[in-house]
Amino acid sequence: MTDKEKMLKGDLYFSNCKELDDMRNATEKIMQEFNDDITDYTKRDKIIRSLFKKCGKNVFFRGDLHIDYGCNISIGNNFFANFGTIMLDVNEIVIGDGCMFGPRVCLYTAGHPVPFQERNSGLEYGLKIVIGDNCWLGGNVIVNPGVTIGSGCVIGSGSVVTKNIPDNSIAVGNPCRVLRSIGSEDHKYWQEKIDKYNRDI
Repeated sequence: MTDKEKMLKGDLYFSNCKELDDMRNATEKIMQEFNDDITDYTKRDKIIRSLFKKCGKNVFFRGDLHIDYGCNISIGNNFFANFGTIMLDVNEIVIGDGCMFGPRVCLYTAGHPVPFQERNSGLEYGLKIVIGDNCWLGGNVIVNPGVTIGSGCVIGSGSVVTKNIPDNSIAVGNPCRVLRSIGSEDHKYWQEKIDKYNRDI
């Protein structure tokens, strides 16, 4: 089994093998072009579609984007990310439809052994990250390896998500914890504000 195959399986692997080095170097060159041309939206769209495993309609990254490979990233329709997104995709990153990221959201599938003796060997691993449909991750949110965030969630700014978050939750903090569920009162509150906005036009 190659190191790339071990990487995608979630097993320990060496990231500095030639195959993975070549892939990362090629991606980095392409991403330099992406990040240098922040207002050429057509060109940027073509670049991410050439790199990502899956890219839906209306996928937009504002400003700079940093990734390892790209080929392990799948994004659904109607996605928006603000400045400074980082996706370390040594394993799969799967993002559903209708998601929004604030500035400097970081998705880290990469992990390392805890004891320094084993960590210094150069072995590492990666675990899949899944984000459901219609999620909003606030600015500076960090999602750690192996985490699944359910659909309809709001993750508060600055949160460090270390464990799975169930559907329709507001979750905040470091480590990130569920604050409450999103329910009918939330819909009522925001619908009243939308109705007022429409009346004032």
